[in-house]
Amino acid sequence: LGTETMANRDLAVGLILLTQTIIGILGNFSLLCHYTILSFTEYRWKSTDFIHKHLTVANLLALLCKGVPQTMAAFGRKHFLSDLGCKLLLFLHRVGRGVSISSICILSVYQAITISPGNSRWAELKVKAPEYIFPSIFLCWILQMLVNIIFPMYLTSTLNDKNITVKKNFVYCSSVRHDKTRDSLYAVLLSFPDVLCLGLMLWTSGFMVLLLYRHKQRVQHIRRATASSGSSPETRATQTILLLVSTFVCFYTLSSIFQVFMGLFDNPSLILVNIAAIVSVCFPTVSPFLLMSHNSKIPKICFAWR
Repeated sequence: LGTETMANRDLAVGLILLTQTIIGILGNFSLLCHYTILSFTEYRWKSTDFIHKHLTVANLLALLCKGVPQTMAAFGRKHFLSDLGCKLLLFLHRVGRGVSISSICILSVYQAITISPGNSRWAELKVKAPEYIFPSIFLCWILQMLVNIIFPMYLTSTLNDKNITVKKNFVYCSSVRHDKTRDSLYAVLLSFPDVLCLGLMLWTSGFMVLLLYRHKQRVQHIRRATASSGSSPETRATQTILLLVSTFVCFYTLSSIFQVFMGLFDNPSLILVNIAAIVSVCFPTVSPFLLMSHNSKIPKICFAWR
């Protein structure tokens, strides 16, 4: 009965991960194709389109390098990666996740600058802001690679687990155990860029919410007079970014909680590892559909999921 229960649980986890991975890959790939096609047309690119493109690439990287192997492990294929494969997949997943966070942060800051009033301290940046988009995204990729380059060094494939007592088992990969102080310092190093981006996102989001509220109060009587229920493109873009940020913060908080629990245990349970994996791929799965649902320029073929 216990074996049957574990098999049913693994099957349920595998189906959830498989569904998430397929939907996420299709959504991000559709959005990436849309922006790739636009790059070969006479369409005038927006700065936010460039950020969206890199966000979808980062999401695809995170989904392919986390969702696919975790799904295979849930269906029983737990020993299929070599040491090099294990290190490479986990490294690329960390980089994709980090660039995804950084892209949303840049998107939030850029939109806050764009909608800021002419008499604010950010007014001078409005003209120059688009010029900083490309170097900012490029810098994010480089920084995430440098920060996470240490991450794969302590990972090995479960195929080579000869002394399991000194390793933490994460289904298809294992990590070498260290003392708590060293692990804590390493966790702070890895988390610092994420926490910095999270702080910037919350700050700019609060700023945008305040601006939208003031704008709504200011033009309320005009809308009543014209009986118009439509909103400006800037308002719709800001609402989309706020939705992205709030969705990310929710999933990031949940993911961080599970990561802390996994770090506290020398050998985290399989169900904890699986739940952490499911939560970690939630945002890459959801974010392309949030972008598509609020972008009227994306062809209707991208809305087949609806």
